[in-house]
Amino acid sequence: MGDQPTSQEFHLPLAQITQTPLDCPLRYLDFSGDYAHLGLEYHGAAPFEDITSCELAPPAREPAAVTTPWCVTMLAPAARLAQLQELLRFFAAHDWSVRAVDTLAQRRDRTVLRFQLDAELEFAAAKHACLQLAEKIDADLVLQPGSSQRVPALAGFDMDSTLIDAEVIDELAKITGIGEQVAAITEAAMRGELDFRQSFKKRMALLRGFSEQRLAEIATQLPLKEGAKELLSALRALGCKTAILSGGFTYFADYLQREQLPVDFVHANQLEFEHGALTGGVIEPIVDGMRKRALLQQMADQMGLDLGQVVAVGDGANDIPMLNLGALGIAIHPKPKVRLEAPQSIERFGLDAALYLFGLNDRQIEELG
Repeated sequence: MGDQPTSQEFHLPLAQITQTPLDCPLRYLDFSGDYAHLGLEYHGAAPFEDITSCELAPPAREPAAVTTPWCVTMLAPAARLAQLQELLRFFAAHDWSVRAVDTLAQRRDRTVLRFQLDAELEFAAAKHACLQLAEKIDADLVLQPGSSQRVPALAGFDMDSTLIDAEVIDELAKITGIGEQVAAITEAAMRGELDFRQSFKKRMALLRGFSEQRLAEIATQLPLKEGAKELLSALRALGCKTAILSGGFTYFADYLQREQLPVDFVHANQLEFEHGALTGGVIEPIVDGMRKRALLQQMADQMGLDLGQVVAVGDGANDIPMLNLGALGIAIHPKPKVRLEAPQSIERFGLDAALYLFGLNDRQIEELG
């Protein structure tokens, strides 16, 4: 057993945070005005000498209002001072002025810091620079317009590998003994190497004869994605309408809506049966990437919403059109192509981490019940 660590809050100018060579666990950072409040846990000598300090403060009840054109949110599984220092140097090198910082989560296994930035930047180039730094410091860095830091009115979700931790069509193929063949087609389609409509028809033809009884059994066994229930329950409590927009099947999406997740609308592909088994055919229209986008736009129009009130969440290449439609397009555990092309992405946490991009902190999320 080693000595107990010292936990202290340091009061210092934001720029001075980068001036210590010592590294230690980071608990929180809050900044507005002239001084930052930096919560650290360390052994031995203090990281900052001759700096005013006090005991760690409790989490803030509400984050500050966003007043800047851009925000970058850092999500780290076990944040350290060195990660913060790298990020602050990155902002300075790009001449992005940090106007405020809020700690949205300060758990042992999750630190979330939101930086309000006053900067003139080109989004695509800035996003890619953030992705490169994210790999270096082992954290998610999410760039978004400041105006998008709000709860949406409509959220569209992909299903396979987004709301559930599986590709249903691959699971069906495994049972019929053609798993590797179908999975290879699926993977190529999700990477954007095959047209989704063509790949969908190929895979369905291979599943001819699969019984409806087995489909019902599989539906009950599909694992939910980490954080799916928490995110959708929170959105319902906040008054946001949600929709499944899936290149998968209504058979399974309807089951999720009915039994497991608070979802308002379902749009997916219909399975064609004959004598209690799949025919191998498809029923038009196929829900591909462009149809997902069109359906989300249609729902927004019907609800009288502007696209600044709409977000989308997905993981594959056929989600890219809808991810680029509204205020935010969040790729969750995305394929490499999608990570580069989606406006925002989260790789190190579950779906519930999206709530931080809507401007909520842990205390507000907990109060939703």
